[in-house]
Amino acid sequence: MDDIDRFLDEDLNDRGDITSDSLFSNEKADAVIISKDPCILAGMHEAALTFKRTGAKITPLISDGEEIQKSTPVAEISGPVRSILIGERLALNFLGRMSAIATTTRQLVDRCKHINPSIEIAATRKTTPGFRSYEKKAVQIGGGVPHRFGLYDAIMIKDNHLKCVESVETAIRKVQTAVKNVVIEIEVEREKDALLAASLNVDVIMLDNLSPTQGASIAQKIRKINPDVIIEVSGGITPDNIEDYASYADRISLGYLTHTVHHKDFSLDILR
Repeated sequence: MDDIDRFLDEDLNDRGDITSDSLFSNEKADAVIISKDPCILAGMHEAALTFKRTGAKITPLISDGEEIQKSTPVAEISGPVRSILIGERLALNFLGRMSAIATTTRQLVDRCKHINPSIEIAATRKTTPGFRSYEKKAVQIGGGVPHRFGLYDAIMIKDNHLKCVESVETAIRKVQTAVKNVVIEIEVEREKDALLAASLNVDVIMLDNLSPTQGASIAQKIRKINPDVIIEVSGGITPDNIEDYASYADRISLGYLTHTVHHKDFSLDILR
């Protein structure tokens, strides 16, 4: 059972669509999915997989990553009425959630790249359980980067790690000894920890919960010690202040991309 099966099972359980099954047998219909908000489209691939699984045929009219306006038809569906209705909500949920993330990401990427063309806007692990891969994909469709996917694919030394080891230096040296050929990143809130990390050749230093002015000052000192280190900023960053960090950061990561965006509205209309 894959994700599509699991998501459909939330609706169908063991009894199926008892409303549609009571009303229809083999009737056929055509339908269209229409955007009700302007957005960057994302989730079309997943919507197509959904209808294929339920037994309906979908013809995408717009591709993921394209900018669309309100009232734009994005796909046509045909097939058994029951197959269309079974897949309707799951497909629309994919489109609405993923398009919201892609749209917000694109907006922030464009704003920050106007200031710093090489900057990256990154997601975090503040994602919906079970839906992370789709949310991270939507960030990429919007022009952002997914960052690490889980706890297994990069070292991230955070504040709670540091509370349980002797020092920043001890933590860095222990992970450098324990794990090879993996990105090592450390989260710091104090200048002295940032400069120590730079001297120990970590790959990424995350300046966490610092003001733009504090961050800029520390970043300048880090680059004098280690010009190759990636400087990431995070913590308390929103669309209202993100541009204040863009001039000096290599990467800005913010949970806002996946936990605070507003769902984009799509509707599926059966054509009479």
